Amino acid sequence: MTEPTIPPLRTSARYRPGALEYLALGLIVLVIGQRWLVDLFDIPALQTGATVFVAIMIQATPFLLLGVVLSGAIAAFVPASFWRRVLPKNNALAVPVAGAAGALIPGCECASVPVANGLMARGVTPAAALAFLLSAPAINPIVMVSTFVAFPGEPELVLARFVASLLTAVVMGWLWLRFGKGEWLRIGPRTHLIGSSSFHTFRLTATHDFLHAGGYLVIGAFAAAAINVLVPPAVMNTVAENPFLAIGAMAALAILLSICSEADAFIAASFTEFSSTAKLTFMVIGPMVDLKLISLQAGTFGRAFAVRFAPTTVAIGIAASLIVGWVLLT
Repeated sequence: MTEPTIPPLRTSARYRPGALEYLALGLIVLVIGQRWLVDLFDIPALQTGATVFVAIMIQATPFLLLGVVLSGAIAAFVPASFWRRVLPKNNALAVPVAGAAGALIPGCECASVPVANGLMARGVTPAAALAFLLSAPAINPIVMVSTFVAFPGEPELVLARFVASLLTAVVMGWLWLRFGKGEWLRIGPRTHLIGSSSFHTFRLTATHDFLHAGGYLVIGAFAAAAINVLVPPAVMNTVAENPFLAIGAMAALAILLSICSEADAFIAASFTEFSSTAKLTFMVIGPMVDLKLISLQAGTFGRAFAVRFAPTTVAIGIAASLIVGWVLLT
């Protein structure tokens, strides 16, 4: 006689609020507390900071929205096998072709690491995939248009950003092709968000990228406003007047602020004391190396890759910004 089986007890899943719930809660708090919050902004310094913050957010948000929508569409409707078919079989030639492809296909840096990982997993040479990883969030059409809007009357800065970013991506691809070792790079399974249908994948990807990139945009805009208000003008002028110190400071800010590439031009434009070459450095380094990208690269490709790739990219990016800035901006 067999003993009757006892069905497992059902336990209710614990509810955990997500980003949208926190956003809704924040908006409710702002609406309820607006009467008291208005009084806080009677302080001139806070008024100035709020003006900088709101201006950056209003200018940058439309480009961020358009960027994540197009990035989601690419992830959902363009198969990774497409790149293997169109890239040249010669690896040295495939690197600049993959780098130039970044000018055609919008994508934010938040998605560039898993996309590059997926390309490698499907047979694309790592050097070409890495060139695309660096160029796609730096020179895509949305970024170029946002840079043009952020710097009206300075088309040479838009061109300088395109050339310096593409140069950095291609040089890094060739350096990996020449010096990169297989044991430094861990190629894992495709980790990009995949839904039950193409439209589901598009919705998941666009929502994920917007919530992540939007959060970094808010942090970046807040940091830019705080720097403009809290840092004494004498300090900013001292740093800005030293060309090499200014370039190093802007490169460090790009890494620390971790701003999405669709919006970083507006942050760069807010640092009016700095030279065009220093602003160029900020816009070249940011989409290629920042705190969130280093973390993503280490988690996806391994620590051995990240500790070599990120510092080298910073060095090449600064060198490219100096060369292109000297040719086009002086």
